[in-house]
Amino acid sequence: MFHWRLLVMALRGLQQNMLRSMLATLGVIIGVGAVVSAVSILEGAQRDILDRFETLGSDQVIVVNGSERRRHRVQQASSLLPSDANAIADNNPELIVATAPQSTGPGNVKFRERNTYAIILGTTEAYATINDYRVAEGRFLRRQDTNAMVCVLGYTVAEDLFGARSAKGQSVKINSRTFTVIGVMEERGSMGFVDVDKQVVVPLNTAMGRLFAQRHLSMLVVQCVDTQRLPACVEAAKKTLRGAHRIKAGSGDDFNVLTQEQFKKQFAQIASIFGIVLYSIAGISIVVGAIGIMNIMLVSVTERTREIGVRIAVGARRMDILKQFLTEASIISSFGGVLGVVCGWAISNFLSAYSQDILKTYTPPTIIVVALVMACMVGIVSGIYPAIRASRLDPVTALRFE
Repeated sequence: MFHWRLLVMALRGLQQNMLRSMLATLGVIIGVGAVVSAVSILEGAQRDILDRFETLGSDQVIVVNGSERRRHRVQQASSLLPSDANAIADNNPELIVATAPQSTGPGNVKFRERNTYAIILGTTEAYATINDYRVAEGRFLRRQDTNAMVCVLGYTVAEDLFGARSAKGQSVKINSRTFTVIGVMEERGSMGFVDVDKQVVVPLNTAMGRLFAQRHLSMLVVQCVDTQRLPACVEAAKKTLRGAHRIKAGSGDDFNVLTQEQFKKQFAQIASIFGIVLYSIAGISIVVGAIGIMNIMLVSVTERTREIGVRIAVGARRMDILKQFLTEASIISSFGGVLGVVCGWAISNFLSAYSQDILKTYTPPTIIVVALVMACMVGIVSGIYPAIRASRLDPVTALRFE
């Protein structure tokens, strides 16, 4: 009963200065909202990127161009050649199922009056096998298509250019060069960090020689026979490439060999850095909110000095005064915490809905509980000093206060 009366008195005290109470609440709303939205953005990005890593396949090894030192400078080295893919597969048949060299670049694909932007991928017939990527219409690339002016359209590209019509056998222009469509791929979405539905696949030699004028590959995908033998596959690929590139013993590689787990570890390091930055900003907002509550409560103590004196004079204990002001501070922070959670959740959903799938957010249930507990703690901590100050007022001096 006593605690119920204490709560009612605290609410009446806040109601008497509604505007001031709302301003104190605003700091907590901003702080908790910042925490919830920051965590939602970070968690959503982590889940999205980890899901993308899973689509790469745990039995795959990715080989990319590395870096080299020239006159005390480190610069990107274009080192991978189409022959490297054959060398890796031929030298390690007991470890490697297939290799898919890749050369990528932007392209404008046009059919009559329609045109669309797409990622142009030059590769071989092994690309579809390694990624379990199936054709919905027509066929995929074959070995005899090495230098042919043919292409396979991604699902979205075919839909943009042809709608409900069949694309097979039609002629399209890719960067002003005419290609014959031999197939359309199934709808797949993202594969790694590439939306393959917005991709056009052409033969490797055609892409490198006629579209991009490149000598070196963008990357090389190697499929291992078994995930258990992945470390051996990595070492075999490195050994083969060092021999093919004539790298001397003791010299660094001009390429990088990465697995799905290595990608995840690198991302985890980057995510932790972003997490520290976001949490620091949110923490500062919480501290600002706590300072706001403390200032408002100190002003409230000063304005209600006479009231406090009267209560002490009629028998209220100092502990009762302390509890009342702590209760008021806790109510302010708890109410602000609830509104902050709602605002943070709304902001994260808004960003996810209107960023066109660029930003995906996820609000873990645990962060809601943590945010509310943190808001209550902020109220208690920030209200301690004003409450102690109020409870220690001398009743005689307080009654004389004007």
